[in-house]
Amino acid sequence: MAVSLYDLSTVSFLQVLNAVDGFLEKGRNHLEAEGVDLDEIVSLRLIDDMNPFQFQVISVAHHSMGALKGLEAGEFAPPSGYGEPDYAGLQALVKEAIATVETFDAAKVAGLEGGQLVFKLGANELPFTAENFIMSFSLPNFYFHAATTYDFLRMKGVPLGKRDFLGGMRMGV
Repeated sequence: MAVSLYDLSTVSFLQVLNAVDGFLEKGRNHLEAEGVDLDEIVSLRLIDDMNPFQFQVISVAHHSMGALKGLEAGEFAPPSGYGEPDYAGLQALVKEAIATVETFDAAKVAGLEGGQLVFKLGANELPFTAENFIMSFSLPNFYFHAATTYDFLRMKGVPLGKRDFLGGMRMGV
């Protein structure tokens, strides 16, 4: 059976977005119980030349709901316009991403198959097919930023395990 663009994008995004939503909440509960200022987490960096926690969570939303909106528009660019959300705002953004991605049902995504998209980065433009954009750009970025978000929370002692990251797996034979 061939995997559809819907399965690659929407279904995969929702699995991990729901996991991120869960481990952000678990993180909030643990960090508050430990007396950690959530503003400290939002601005935390793993290393000086790496974007902070806030950017990682924004990128999870951007490379899921933003990617699907980009497929519709035929254009995608780096994250912008998300403001400087605090921890609660980041949690709300992930919930918004879930709600937005859920609007991309199988029929809607099927209509995007074979489409073209241009990734605009300053004066540079990189052309993609819809499928190549999702498989070679959007999903790798999405997983990278989701895993990095998880890693920040683990680094601060939040008791997370691999199952927290995997979320609701698609099972069956």
